[in-house]
Amino acid sequence: MDLFLSLAELIGTAAFALSGALLAIQKRMDLFGVFVLSVVTALGGGTIRDVLLGRIPPRMFYSGRYVLLSVAVALAIFLAARWSHGRVTRFNIWAERAFNFCDAVGLGIFAVIGTQAVRRVGYADNMFLCVFMGMTTGVGGGVLRDMMCGDIPVVLRKHIYALAAIAGSLAYDLTVRMHLLSVYAATLLGIAVTVALRLLARHYRWNLPQAEV
Repeated sequence: MDLFLSLAELIGTAAFALSGALLAIQKRMDLFGVFVLSVVTALGGGTIRDVLLGRIPPRMFYSGRYVLLSVAVALAIFLAARWSHGRVTRFNIWAERAFNFCDAVGLGIFAVIGTQAVRRVGYADNMFLCVFMGMTTGVGGGVLRDMMCGDIPVVLRKHIYALAAIAGSLAYDLTVRMHLLSVYAATLLGIAVTVALRLLARHYRWNLPQAEV
């Protein structure tokens, strides 16, 4: 089980790192900017969670493999963008699809991992805290990414985002709390719920209502 969770965390880190690197390239940042945005997107949510839980220093500062993975992904995407010079349209189409998918996958994985982290440190009885921290872990990196790019965070404006993280976190927490599924199956369920809601919201342009001014 530990191997499965570690693998899921690595996949989530790579997915969020990819989304951060792609946005940095679209914003025409230099190589260092691509590295920074990739690392912040991949590890920002977990860092916010650790600080709120009093886990100091946050995990990213003593588990270097996640930083290295984020940098490696960013470098690969940066080189791919440089190589595609002259074929910008094709790269942009691929980049948009990859960004949307990887952002959804990263959101799902980290929403569940954040919930698991809270349960492991002794707050399993507090459902609100478990789900809130799951959402925070899932959306935190994306919020920091968008703010660093000068954009209003996606979580605040369109295409059901935080709600997808909440739904996945809640699906995981409830099934584990009620002993309906094994932790392994509940993890897959929570990830699937978030990814499905996120992709469907993107495809069908589901949004929460906004006030008309």
